[in-house]
Amino acid sequence: MILLFHQYTGVAQLVEHWSPKPGVGSSSLSSRANKFSTMGLKGYLQESFTELVHKVTWPTWSELQNSAVLVMVATLIIALIVAAMDFSFSRIMEFIYSLLY
Repeated sequence: MILLFHQYTGVAQLVEHWSPKPGVGSSSLSSRANKFSTMGLKGYLQESFTELVHKVTWPTWSELQNSAVLVMVATLIIALIVAAMDFSFSRIMEFIYSLLY
């Protein structure tokens, strides 16, 4: 029994050794908050504008139209499915109520 416990503690120590330390990297909220407070509002707005203009890939007009048509067709199909389900369930409930009364 002691030998099994010794083996498990070795694995636990190995896992602790290789696990990342908290707060490392740029994903913590405090590092983002500190960046905003040191940068200032003007720097934040400049970086936001630069990112929107130069780093974001905007869709072309034809891609936008194709996406809009796709969304409208999918919405129509889902609406028809929901309407069919509503009609079916109302007919089923009317049949059940007619049996009871």
